[in-house]
Amino acid sequence: MTRPLSDIAGYHAHIYYTADSRSHAEQIREEMERQFSVILGRWHDQPVGPHPSPMFQVIISTEEFGKVVPWLNLNRGPLDILIHPETGNDLEDHTTLAIWLGKPRNLDYRKL
Repeated sequence: MTRPLSDIAGYHAHIYYTADSRSHAEQIREEMERQFSVILGRWHDQPVGPHPSPMFQVIISTEEFGKVVPWLNLNRGPLDILIHPETGNDLEDHTTLAIWLGKPRNLDYRKL
């Protein structure tokens, strides 16, 4: 059984950084704001929710996905990025439907 694309309301990208890579994260964030129609979330300098390290979130519409994700793939540098759809099932979105750019992180799924 296949699922319709309409199951996806949009996407989230969680861009992880360290003290050493924060400046690159800032550059990526500024450039995304200039180039794309995305919604930028707050900086989280401590782990939050299921995320094990500092990050900020980017909300990406289904229409922007095809432009934003390839751009992130080319420009992420040392950053690891989790990209997942918004289907209403947080556990599935963050696990079986997730896409990783860079090294996958171990999320705390109990917090979903």
